[in-house]
Amino acid sequence: MITYIINYLLVIDMFALISMFFTILLAELGDKTQVTTMLFAANGQYKPLTIFLVSSFALCASSGFAVLVGVFGQKYLEHIPVKLIAGSIFIIMGAYTIFEYFKK
Repeated sequence: MITYIINYLLVIDMFALISMFFTILLAELGDKTQVTTMLFAANGQYKPLTIFLVSSFALCASSGFAVLVGVFGQKYLEHIPVKLIAGSIFIIMGAYTIFEYFKK
């Protein structure tokens, strides 16, 4: 399995691979996943290695799900403005969060 992955990575354009890696890395820094992981680590209830392994597995699982949805949804979402819809949902969620903060 490891040999297959290494051979697969050698065939891929390394610039594209590095570009994807840093794009995703920068997108993930400071998001809710990172904050949640930091809170688990700061709690001190679990060992750091446990937190790292569990959060890594969760991130891999969610990324795998996103890839599957993207691959299967490609056929059906081609004519739908997905970026516009996703951006609108984020704006609505942000506005709701701000509203709930000031409602207190």
